[in-house]
Amino acid sequence: MTIDPGLRRLAMRTLLAAFRGHTAPEWAIDLVGQGLAGYTLFGFNIVDTAQVTALTGRLRAARPGVLLAIDEEGGDVTRLAHRTGSPYPGNAALGAIDDLGLTRAVYSSIGSELVKTGLNLNLAPTVDVNIATDNPVIGTRSFGAQPFKVALHAAAAVAGLQEAGIAACAKHFPGHGATTVDSHYELPTVDVSMDVLRERELPPFAAVVSAGAKAIMTAHIRVPVLTGHDPATFSPAVLIDLLRGELGFTGAVVTDALEMKGASDAAGGIGPGAVKALRAGSDLLCIGADVDAALIEEVAAAIANAVETGELDLSRVEEAAARCAELAEWTLAAQPTEPNPRLGYEAARRAIVVEGSLAGFETPFVVQLRAGHTVAEGVVPWGLTPHLNGTPQLSIAADQTSAQALIEAARGRPIVLVGRHTHRNPASRALAEALASAYPVAMVEMGWPASWRPLGAKAFITTYGASHANGRAAAELLGLAH
Repeated sequence: MTIDPGLRRLAMRTLLAAFRGHTAPEWAIDLVGQGLAGYTLFGFNIVDTAQVTALTGRLRAARPGVLLAIDEEGGDVTRLAHRTGSPYPGNAALGAIDDLGLTRAVYSSIGSELVKTGLNLNLAPTVDVNIATDNPVIGTRSFGAQPFKVALHAAAAVAGLQEAGIAACAKHFPGHGATTVDSHYELPTVDVSMDVLRERELPPFAAVVSAGAKAIMTAHIRVPVLTGHDPATFSPAVLIDLLRGELGFTGAVVTDALEMKGASDAAGGIGPGAVKALRAGSDLLCIGADVDAALIEEVAAAIANAVETGELDLSRVEEAAARCAELAEWTLAAQPTEPNPRLGYEAARRAIVVEGSLAGFETPFVVQLRAGHTVAEGVVPWGLTPHLNGTPQLSIAADQTSAQALIEAARGRPIVLVGRHTHRNPASRALAEALASAYPVAMVEMGWPASWRPLGAKAFITTYGASHANGRAAAELLGLAH
């Protein structure tokens, strides 16, 4: 099928694509010159600062106004530091400290790092109110469970990023915090009234709009009172009536990745999803991570064809493309400033909460319970291991050992048990409970804090995240850091 060149270029101006590798392939550079809005960089694109800077420089040479996005939230979701863990604690830790000036300073430092590497759009902060303790995809990415607190820190985070010259993209509208389903795999439902939505989910988004956030990302969640059976990404009631009409947002609406099952299954594919998202009021279409030139052309063709058949208004695509261009134009004024990663380590120390007593744990045996990761987090090192001063340690899956085996391995030393979302894993929870009831145990919880505590534990340490900074802070607290 032949595509009108003008419509193809127009469609390209709304697409945020991706590519594999540490250098940009020629087709990726060519598409920038042909109008493609930009790319998201993932961990598989990143080796170190020098390499990222060279990569973004080559893309900017094709067009200075190309959008170069990244998910750099600090805490458990990092791309720049995916090989080591982030030097910044995430939102849960910042919310626990509850110092708005610190939140702004941490995000300003993150923004400074991004500007130095040539990036200009951060798909952050996450401003969802984490209502569900067992939320599998938000958790420590949230500032907390209280709408007012989350709203204040969300605004501070946006201000910090944007004063550094990085466009902030607050997510996930209208709120992904009350779900126990990950929209990467299926379509979650938040079945609440508009009154509850306005009181609970929306205050942080109202705050980031007031703070001047340049972009807001949609959620692939179903809110029946607004969206019916569709995800919010495909709902004009959410994006036009609520976000633009009621909240007064005038920036760019960015979709969450259209390859995610919460969107692609609902639309019948990524191309149809792009059309639905544009029609509903989205401007910048994040295709996802698993992208090649053929998929980009397929999505652009779907948009162009929808315009030609009348399924999609030409003016709507022109409006979206103009907003993407305005977003890119704003980022061109960024001036590099020096980041302050030490601030992250200081913040992580302030976030730690200790219940009970650490007396007697001066020379422990450290046991880290292996834990999975979400798609958003990816595989990133976590725990105390990189920080230990030679303390004996073991990393093991909870279902591959027993309390008695760990007691024997400890050889009389008290055990520091390190876990992540321990209460969610039946095997980890059972092991911690059996161990604490029979032996001196101090538990370090590096996931979202829950009310669960293993009965008999001498101490329970909450770090509010599993970043490199969080791990360092815990090791220092225990006197085990090198």
